[in-house]
Amino acid sequence: MSSLATVQLAHAGIFVRDFEAMLSFYTRVFDFLITDGATAPFKRVAFLSGDPDHHHQLVLVEGRGERKDSVIQQISFRLPSLGAVMKLHAKLANEPVTEIRPLTHGTAWSVYFHDPEGNRIEGFTETPWYVTQPFAKPLDYSKPEELIYAETLQLCQTLPGFKPLHDWKRETAGLLAKKMAQP
Repeated sequence: MSSLATVQLAHAGIFVRDFEAMLSFYTRVFDFLITDGATAPFKRVAFLSGDPDHHHQLVLVEGRGERKDSVIQQISFRLPSLGAVMKLHAKLANEPVTEIRPLTHGTAWSVYFHDPEGNRIEGFTETPWYVTQPFAKPLDYSKPEELIYAETLQLCQTLPGFKPLHDWKRETAGLLAKKMAQP
């Protein structure tokens, strides 16, 4: 399995009170493109990026409470490979964490958990595919890496928006270029 030594802070999710105002602010001020979004079963969500190599750099999630400490929805760390995600998942069994959730988003293999102080954390790596977000399905990281890969591809081929990730990145680069060319 891969090392965790090359972990990178990848994106953050924040809860917002006024979803439309915050969406307008981040797309206007930072020129982010809305790469995906939906009204999930319980709240609205928008995935934002200014880089075609990253599906999202910021996630806005409706539902921020009145408490000032409720702004962070999650902190996500990019890992170098599926093997590294599997290694992280195995390590968590011996740590004082809660709510360990291994899953795929189709676009990524992830493990979610709450750190010892209750902060929601994600460790993930990209898959070679894109599917419309949000999407999540539980995974079994005790399976061999090759089987997880094959099962994820088979699943993704049945989902809306399925395409190779490099195609999605090329299309998104074009949309960002158009956005940046606007006055």
